[in-house]
Parts: sequence; structure tokens; C-alpha cells
Amino acid sequence: MIELVNFYLIPGLVLGAIYALAAAGLSLAYGVLRFANFAHGELMTWGGYAALVAVVALGISPWVALPIAIAATIPVALAADRAFYAPLRRAQPAVLLISSFGVALMIRAVVYLVWGPTPQGYARGFTPPLVFEGIRIQQRHLMILAGTAIAALLVHLLLSRSRAGRAMRAMADDPDLARVTGVPVAGVIRLTWCVAAALAAVAGVFLAVDTELTPLLGFNVLLAAFAAAILGGIGRPWGAALGGLILGVVEELSTYPLIGGAPLLEPAYKGGVAFAVLVLVLIFRPQGLFKGMG
Repeated sequence: MIELVNFYLIPGLVLGAIYALAAAGLSLAYGVLRFANFAHGELMTWGGYAALVAVVALGISPWVALPIAIAATIPVALAADRAFYAPLRRAQPAVLLISSFGVALMIRAVVYLVWGPTPQGYARGFTPPLVFEGIRIQQRHLMILAGTAIAALLVHLLLSRSRAGRAMRAMADDPDLARVTGVPVAGVIRLTWCVAAALAAVAGVFLAVDTELTPLLGFNVLLAAFAAAILGGIGRPWGAALGGLILGVVEELSTYPLIGGAPLLEPAYKGGVAFAVLVLVLIFRPQGLFKGMG
């Protein structure tokens, strides 16, 4: 039982927390802007590399570099919206979706040009895990879980307690009615991009801390983030976050040696779990757990 917790459940919760942040940003953008942003993974990558610059230049930890990563990622998202998405706002959602593919390729090309294809990491020495009654947890995993909880609380306060958050929810529920009642649409769109980019940057830094930095960092988890968003109900950030946690735990548990000492699924194939979940949800409950938008 301790082995299950230490090597499968805790890593699954950590992976799920990263998925939750990425999926919540995706779902929030879809709810307000009504299109699936395939450049979201590249925003994660950009945030991870922005933190690397701060870590190397200032000699700080990636945790301290989080605000810098956020501050560097938000202008990229706003610039992409102003240059590419805003002129196509009234076009069909498929047109915006394809344009987001183009934005993703442009951001990735800049990452390759500036930092190259070689994997990199935030320099850190060995830190012993914390042990509680046989349960072992890496300090970085504890920081990721705590950071995710703080980010979730801040987003909750924004959406539920602030006037701007209520305007965002109004836009997500009924954009036409929101416009008629005087909701500042342009401001809501900018705020949505800021929040989505901030969540992407935090998810990118957390993922890089737990693994390593590569130009495909965010792209490699984009399918899982979409699967989590659809599982929770597309356009519902809290549902997407819950979907991310579920998906992360299921991915890790899929490799648990339950029968005869052999893993249920070879670790090399556990990434396919996200695709399987995505297909099953689309077949049996396309509205997701919390009845997302159509």
C-alpha cells in the first residue's frame, strides 16, 4: 500500500495538478472566447524558458522566478490575440483554431531559435524527500501541489468575488446578453488572456521543475490538457481542473503492477491514456462531468 502511495498516487496527483492548471487555462479561454487555443502548450513552454532565463541571470530558484515567467508570458498571449485572433474574432471557430496552430508554430520556432533543441533544466542539487510514516514525497512535488492550490484559490477569488470575474462568467454564459448589458468585452477578453497565460506559465514551470525543459514541453501535454478540459466540461475551469487531477492519477495508476507483478500498461504507453479518456468521454458523455458548452 505504501508503494502504491509513494510511487503511483503521489506522482499521479503531481501530474494531475499540472494538467489541472493547463486545462483550467484552456477551458477558461474557450468559455469566454469560444475557440480551442492550440497555442496554449507553447505558452507553457515559453513560461518555462522565461523562468530559466531568470534562474540563470539572477541566480534565483524557479519558484521565485514564477512571477517573472508569468510577466513574460502574458504579453505573448496578448500580442497573439491582437495580431492574429482579434481580426478573426467573427470568423468560424475552425478558422481561429487553425490560426492558433500557426501561432503555436511561430512561438515554438522562436524557442528553438533562442534556446536551441537541447533539453535543459533548472540547476538544483539533491534534496532528500520528506518522510511521514513511511510516505515519501519529494520537496518539489510538495511545492507543486501547494502552488497549484494557491493558484486555484486565486482564480476562484477572481471569478467569484471580483467584478471582473463576474463579467468573465457573464461572457462565458451568454456573450450576446453580456454585450447588451454593458459588459466591457475588450477588457474581459484581455483579462481572460492574462489569466489563461498566467496559468499556462505556472504549469510550464512546474512541469519543467518535475522533468526538464525542451521546446516541446507544453506540446507534449497539450492532448492531456484538452482531454482533462473535455472530461470536466469544456468551458468550465473548475471541471477542467478536476478532470486534470483525475487524468493524472489514472495515467500513473495505469502502470501499477496489479496482476501477476506485471504493469497494467507499459510506462511507455501511459500517454495513450489521455487519448483513450478523450475518446470515451466524447462517445459516452460529450458534455463532460459538469455539462460544458456545446
